[in-house]
Amino acid sequence: MSRIGVFGGMGPSATVDFLDKLVKLTPASRDQDHLPVIVASLPHIHDRSSAILGHGRDPLPQLLAGIDTLNRASVGVIAIPCNSSHHWFDQMSRSSKAPVLHIARSCVEAISSSAGSRVAIFATRGTLASGFYQRELGGRGIDFMLPDADGAQIQVDACVREVKAGRTELGARHLTQACQDAVRRGATTLIMGCTEIPMASRYADVSGLVLIDSTLELARASVTFAIARGWNRAGWDS
Repeated sequence: MSRIGVFGGMGPSATVDFLDKLVKLTPASRDQDHLPVIVASLPHIHDRSSAILGHGRDPLPQLLAGIDTLNRASVGVIAIPCNSSHHWFDQMSRSSKAPVLHIARSCVEAISSSAGSRVAIFATRGTLASGFYQRELGGRGIDFMLPDADGAQIQVDACVREVKAGRTELGARHLTQACQDAVRRGATTLIMGCTEIPMASRYADVSGLVLIDSTLELARASVTFAIARGWNRAGWDS
């Protein structure tokens, strides 16, 4: 069907940020030019990063239930503005009637050859342990670096934690420190591989880095998919 399904709530503010970017990326001059969207905001899903690291409850049954909710709403594509959930991308894709967009692939496709020689990945420890960003970058021959687990990653963790708690500007202070470390280590491009990080980046000092916003790139991929199929012109039930 001609509607985008958004599997959100992981976290809620990141979902709102995604929807805001989705609307702003859509070429429209009136309500009827916009894209039909159905949102399932399901914040009670078990922590994805903890599960990947082996000390949290398995969220996969809940993730599959969320996918099923959107399929029952007859969506034509599904976007999940949560990076760590993509650890289970294959399982979610297999259970879905609608195609599921991959957030990391959208990000890596946005990296231009002029962006620089080294890409830093900021994400939760679970996302980094899963390795899907590393695989996507490695598959395209792009050099990347990760924060030191006992150094800058502590600042990335704190950034994510503060944004989820509604303290975005405090999260930005931690992000600034992590960005400064990345620049010192030679990074010129930063993948913001957790959907809380782009919100903090608005208040952080990110000097010297080309930013790749995972929320923005997923929204861009969603709009591109839908516009190519004329969903901005089709009726709600077409």
